[in-house]
Amino acid sequence: MQSGSERSERPWVRVWGVGALVQAIGDALAARFSPCVVRGEISGFTRAASGHGYFTLKDEHGGASLRCAMFRRALSQVEFGPGEGMLVEARGTLAVYEARGELQLIVEALRPAGEGALYEQFLRLKARLEAEGLFEPTRKRPLPAFPARIGVVTSLAAAALQDVLTALQRRAPHVEVVLAPASVQGPEAPPQLVDALASLMALHRKGTQLDAVVLCRGGGSLEDLWAFNDERVVRAVAACPVPVVCGVGHETDVTLCDFAADLRAPTPTAAAELVARDRAAALAALDGLAALLHHRVRRRLDGQAQRLDRAAARLARPGVTLHEAHRRLALLSHRLGAVGERRTQQARQTLPVLAHRLARAMARGTERAEHTLSAAEGRLEALNPRRVLERGFAWLSDDAGHPLASVAEVAVGAEVRGVLADGVLQLHVNGVEAAPSEPGTHKSRPVLGE
Repeated sequence: MQSGSERSERPWVRVWGVGALVQAIGDALAARFSPCVVRGEISGFTRAASGHGYFTLKDEHGGASLRCAMFRRALSQVEFGPGEGMLVEARGTLAVYEARGELQLIVEALRPAGEGALYEQFLRLKARLEAEGLFEPTRKRPLPAFPARIGVVTSLAAAALQDVLTALQRRAPHVEVVLAPASVQGPEAPPQLVDALASLMALHRKGTQLDAVVLCRGGGSLEDLWAFNDERVVRAVAACPVPVVCGVGHETDVTLCDFAADLRAPTPTAAAELVARDRAAALAALDGLAALLHHRVRRRLDGQAQRLDRAAARLARPGVTLHEAHRRLALLSHRLGAVGERRTQQARQTLPVLAHRLARAMARGTERAEHTLSAAEGRLEALNPRRVLERGFAWLSDDAGHPLASVAEVAVGAEVRGVLADGVLQLHVNGVEAAPSEPGTHKSRPVLGE
């Protein structure tokens, strides 16, 4: 038996501070388990004002839990809304929250568990096909109001087929159904669905006209409905020449065929109700239109009958009608004669006035013309060359009749002809004497000599 002195001589182990121990544990966990992926159900998810998310992951049996923190940047990249009880896979690093000494997972990525890979594939394919324009709203075609023949693509063993046929029989028993069977689940489903759509289109082109096609199946998981997310099936739906109604799964189920179809129905039954109008409602509307048409036709016939009665009453007394016509004709003739007489009287009163105005205008015009002529005559007389000669000037020209404007044009001994106001002189030049030139004088025109 050891004594107290022996126990007191034992060496002390290392003493840790709380913060240092918590930090050391965190470092050890981070080195041993980071990064890691944890699968569990979300519980108590909250989003703080800062944008960070906080929740707890519990195992499927509820025996263990792990606190999780997801910062705003990572949370903004999550393509679904985390909800209570959702089974997810969280990838991140383990750490210890030092303020409480609690283990927590710093989540860097989050995806639905089990279906996560398929869901990511779904999103990638959706984005690619959407970029190609396969889901554009402008591609959507309206359904025919009253289809006569409908194609149905589904499995013969599916309950959805009975739902569609029952709904069509109840609402529109006159609509013909052309069934193209295909598997709706499993790896063999996509090619069979494509072949079924192709067979319906072949019938359509050969003359068996289809007004619409219903593509349907019941609900299930994402894996169960994956055939309707196959790219081949989606493209076949988009290429269908007649409107397609997609009724796959339940209201919460969404497939890529829903986006490619012309109309999405929440269930197969709803697809049948959307594609075929209720026969009873259509007949009731038709009865209402027939009653309205009968009422309007009857009202129109009654109005025309009244007009016919009035016309017949007038035709029954032709003498009265002729007398009225003669009376109106006489009245119009009297009015016409009175108007003509008034116009003639007005013309007779106006004619003397107009004649007097015309005479005065002609006298004033003649007077102005005579005055103008006299003034022109005076100006013309003032320009007469004979008046210049009467003032003592003479017109000199050579033997050829050319006017002489300068002494340089005459030689001594030449014969010159001089024209005076009252006759002509034959002159002989005995001498020529040039006068001194004056500045600014020009000799460009004939001159008259004295």
